[in-house]
Amino acid sequence: MTEGNNHLSASTSAGKEAPDRADFSEVMAAKITRDVEGPWRLLADRLVLEGDFAAADTAYLKHVATAQSDPVLMQAGIALVRNEVGDAERLLKPFLQRNPTDVAAIRMLAEVAGRIGRYEDAENLLRRALELCPSFAGARFNLAIVLHRQHRSAEAAAQIEILLEDDPDSPAYRNLHGAVHSRLGNYEDAVGEFERVLTSRPGDPHLWMNYGHALKTIGRREESVAAYRRCICLRRTLGEGWWSLANLKSRVLTDADIDAMNEILAGKDLSATDRLHLHFALGAAHEDRTAWETSFDHYLKGNAVRRSQIRYDAAETWGIARRTTAFLSSEAFRDLHGAGCDSRAPIFVVGMPRSGSTLVEQILASHSLIEGTKELAEISLLAGVIAKKTNSKGKGLYPESIELLERSDIEELGESYIRSSLVYRKTDKPFFIDKMPNNWLHVALISLILPNAKIIDVRRDAMDCCVSNFKQHFARGQHFSYSLSEVGEFYCAYVHAMNAALTSRPGVIYRLHYESLVNDIDSEAGALLEFLGLPFEASCTRFWENARAVQTASSEQVRRRIYRSGLGHWRHFEPWLGILGETLSKHGTGSLV
Repeated sequence: MTEGNNHLSASTSAGKEAPDRADFSEVMAAKITRDVEGPWRLLADRLVLEGDFAAADTAYLKHVATAQSDPVLMQAGIALVRNEVGDAERLLKPFLQRNPTDVAAIRMLAEVAGRIGRYEDAENLLRRALELCPSFAGARFNLAIVLHRQHRSAEAAAQIEILLEDDPDSPAYRNLHGAVHSRLGNYEDAVGEFERVLTSRPGDPHLWMNYGHALKTIGRREESVAAYRRCICLRRTLGEGWWSLANLKSRVLTDADIDAMNEILAGKDLSATDRLHLHFALGAAHEDRTAWETSFDHYLKGNAVRRSQIRYDAAETWGIARRTTAFLSSEAFRDLHGAGCDSRAPIFVVGMPRSGSTLVEQILASHSLIEGTKELAEISLLAGVIAKKTNSKGKGLYPESIELLERSDIEELGESYIRSSLVYRKTDKPFFIDKMPNNWLHVALISLILPNAKIIDVRRDAMDCCVSNFKQHFARGQHFSYSLSEVGEFYCAYVHAMNAALTSRPGVIYRLHYESLVNDIDSEAGALLEFLGLPFEASCTRFWENARAVQTASSEQVRRRIYRSGLGHWRHFEPWLGILGETLSKHGTGSLV
């Protein structure tokens, strides 16, 4: 939650002042003395009790401006700057027990929660701070960030727009607004926001990088390269800038770039995050030059750094996969079937990342009746809603816990998905694509809440798919991909669940092999459209002519004609893939399943 240099010292900017009151200064003079701890907060508390909320807002805002002098909050702020979130939490919790209306401390504790991923806690704290002090711009900005990170982009946009009313030229607000526009699929608006910010902050490397991401998404490749180049020119050690160039997947990095990255890696005081990005970029650069061993060594090092930063347990993924299989064949699943929303609009494309799902999406989105959106988080958010409802009943793990819901709940969840998807729709086409690969984890939920929706399982050769994931550094999520054994376990769990789903939901789930598609796109695209009940259109086999925005790592690849160079590509790295092969064999998952 630190976008925009948003620690306590930076969170004191006042928003709207409350309407002037002739007696406000007299009230302050009468009720505040310099020897009272937190006088502005005490005054605000008193004004709340008197029902004068506008004046209380002003007083709380004054408190925020002076709170940084409090020794406890000062220590907590230093701990946050040092990213010592545990120390900050130990200081803030007892402080808030003594001073429950201290909006500055509430916001700081929300910062702690946000940094460790407890976004619901952070949101609740920030809403409490804004309930007390609606003009607290720092808290509202943090709330927008928390909502954005929970993929609640429309709500985040609403909060940013309130902030922009008071401070339309704020670079931090404009930058976040651009990121939210990207999440909502408003890419031209995102580009415009970044361009506006860059006029006032042309020396900010992260802004240039975000600008490059937006340009890449809408297909302005040369301009995105220039933006990334500008980013690393401003901060040579910014590993993510180098990786962004490599991630264009079109041999942008030069021999001089390789020398520069090696020199940076050999230096001191390089952060772990910069280091891992540089290793991934060097892996890609050496792979382009067929230096397979050097390439894999860099991929191995980059993955090791990233794996040390994250928490992931393959057993949890297997637990969902096995419970999905059991639930799909259960009486409870049969009893709930037919209770969902009857919409036929969604087409779900699921599978492993790097399986060819973006290619399938691009083919379908080239049809006159189908709109391509993006990887939507709505289904996983609904799974979270179910967890809240069923955890309170004290039994059941997802997805078997779905059986604890009422039939009316199932219908409402489906309708909620359709409503929430509207913000990403830009046309009135009757069908749209939700291309979130990991929705295979929610195939049982989708089948119940949207029983008429079609699901396409894009299956790629196990070794090719797993190695491609291992080589890809994902911006967020996909924590399974940073270990060869764990990516193999994830692939096998996915196969286990989707094989069961295909058996239980014939006519609803369609398996499409990537290898078959690239070898005979005409036949495979025709069969896929027939499954969807749609007429064949030649534009689908000329998908590279579709100028739509594409946000995934494959954005540049699907703007080219079909190619087969990815088939069997894993064999270049075969000497170093023993653990992956053993993992796949252990679960009986062959090269193609």
